[in-house]
Amino acid sequence: MNRNPVKCNPWGWVPSLYFAEGLPYAIVISLSVVMYKELGLSNADATFYTGWFSLPWVFKPLWSPFVDLLKTKRWWIVTMQILMGVGMAGIAFTLPLDGWLQWSLAIFWLMAFSSATHDVAADGFYMMALDDGEQSFFVGIRSTFYRLAALAGESGLMILVGWLFSFCNDQRKAWIITFIVVTIAFASIGLWHAFVLPRPRSDSKRELVASGIFKELIQTFITFFKKDGVIPALLFMLLFRFPEVQLGKISSLFLLDSIEKGGLGLTMGQVAWVKMFSPIGLTLGGILGGVCVSRDGLKRWLWPMVWAISLPDVVYVYLSFAQPNNLIIVSSCFLIEQFGYGFGFTAYMLFLIYYARGKHETAHYAIATAFMAASQLPGMLSGALQEWMGYQGFFIWIMACCAVTFMVSAFLKIDPEFGCKR
Repeated sequence: MNRNPVKCNPWGWVPSLYFAEGLPYAIVISLSVVMYKELGLSNADATFYTGWFSLPWVFKPLWSPFVDLLKTKRWWIVTMQILMGVGMAGIAFTLPLDGWLQWSLAIFWLMAFSSATHDVAADGFYMMALDDGEQSFFVGIRSTFYRLAALAGESGLMILVGWLFSFCNDQRKAWIITFIVVTIAFASIGLWHAFVLPRPRSDSKRELVASGIFKELIQTFITFFKKDGVIPALLFMLLFRFPEVQLGKISSLFLLDSIEKGGLGLTMGQVAWVKMFSPIGLTLGGILGGVCVSRDGLKRWLWPMVWAISLPDVVYVYLSFAQPNNLIIVSSCFLIEQFGYGFGFTAYMLFLIYYARGKHETAHYAIATAFMAASQLPGMLSGALQEWMGYQGFFIWIMACCAVTFMVSAFLKIDPEFGCKR
């Protein structure tokens, strides 16, 4: 008999679990860039230092088997949420110190590793705790709350920082208070999960046999790299988003920089308002992309999606030359660019699923997502490039880089039936 229905009701934990998965990622990958920029780092330093934070998501397939074998996934989820909450508090307490930069970078690294490990445990727990029908029903819910977390972790917290700064007129103090607030919020989510997450029978500690683990891990990697068309596939995984990963690191910095420096000179609150359109465009573009592929297949829609993820980047060229101060114009440009990205990114995600098919499907998909994380590393140098070229030259460079997206897409071989709804 189920004595605690709340614990077994997916509505009680699926939305909050994926909100807890998305929030630290948004803080570590996106918000940290803005924080370092506002606390005095150059664009080159801010993008370079934060670019390293994506590495834990690159290497998570190497330790994901241990998440499956040591303790339960429920234990990993709660423990990692505690560690991430401690990390958020650590950022708040180290910002006033003399060595705040080194300390905060180290803590962001801890949060990145904890967040990557949490992703492994949460996705595995989702499949264990729900049956096939529930997994299908809640897949849209989990995606929605993950994107809401991204909105809260970037735009929401930027609004809070801007509002606090208007009262205390101290940028550092505003960031300290913001991280204290997010620590309390995240601790509440972790406490909630400690009570409401179900305890599926399949989520149990397994017998640890080291030789078996490493043998299976090696075999998984071997079969991944022996698949047909591995070279075009790897180039596609690594370079399809080459323009976008550079653009993503500079986007907020461009909005914040002064008119004299080539930026748009927006306040933190105005940037947050503009950034709120990003999840809307991504979601609408992603939904349309999914509908199109389900009707005609990925092969039919690959090239329209390649154009969609590339061509809208031209809005940044326009913004850098025109430097409009009308928020409606700026927000509309961001909405167009993010809609195109959401539509085009559908091809990328579906190809990862396509390439991972067959034996070791789950492990191969995890490796593919690691290459997806590795594709973000060029963003480390985007700040230095921007400072060298200026914003106008940098955005023209981004348009030239779109040729790479077209080239790596040209050599893919995709089953015409893949993605079609049968």
